[in-house]
Amino acid sequence: MTSIHPTAIIDPKAELASSVKVGPYSIIGPDVKLGEDVTLHSHVVLAGRTTIGARTEIFPFASIGQPPQDLKYHGEPSTLEVGTDNLIREYVTMNAGTEGGGMVTRIGNHNVFLASAHVGHDCSIGDHVILSNTTLLAGHCRVADFVIFGGGAAVHQFVRVGKHAFIGGASAVESDIIPFGLVVGNRAHLMGLNLVGLKRRGFTREQINAMRDAYGQIFAQDGALRDRVSAVGERFADNAEVMEIVNFIKADADRPLCLPRH
Repeated sequence: MTSIHPTAIIDPKAELASSVKVGPYSIIGPDVKLGEDVTLHSHVVLAGRTTIGARTEIFPFASIGQPPQDLKYHGEPSTLEVGTDNLIREYVTMNAGTEGGGMVTRIGNHNVFLASAHVGHDCSIGDHVILSNTTLLAGHCRVADFVIFGGGAAVHQFVRVGKHAFIGGASAVESDIIPFGLVVGNRAHLMGLNLVGLKRRGFTREQINAMRDAYGQIFAQDGALRDRVSAVGERFADNAEVMEIVNFIKADADRPLCLPRH
């Protein structure tokens, strides 16, 4: 049965699954939809055209689905879609999309958003992503699966972050981060591959060595980056992990590529 604290304010038009739990002083707007076993602890605010997937847990003072912090937004019916099994801690903010970004902010499954993290309008976040405390994503960021952000990281709008990347704490990221990359600093620069994360997630020694070999060739100091990437693509055409990096670099992008400091 749905469990709703008597101090919660829920619009009659909101759609709540039968097993939802709503804690004290929480507020749910008319266009909100909550899946099975969603839990809202006290003082949670859900607004806008927001969908929260099953088994997601939201802690006090999170504000989810509010209008985007974009001066070009004029009330268009944009949405926020949050997948299943997400953990959203205290003071997290997530904004709906805008007309200029496809009208939707989309969050995948099994993600962790620690205290005071922010997800800006029109962001797209994959699965198994961790935003540590006070991580800030500006609008239109695209974050792939298994990315980890250290505490206090800040990411420029339109930045792409590839799979299994690691962003060090307090990093200021203004450029695209390759899959499996490790970046730190203000402004953030590429330090190498996320070797600890790759080992923890079960990548074999052979897979890691191939990526290290390709990384060394791509970011060598001789010749043009475009030529080095093409050469690596030909050499490792049958290697899925290396081609993930190659295709990421070759893709159309709004931001420059995050590079090492030689």
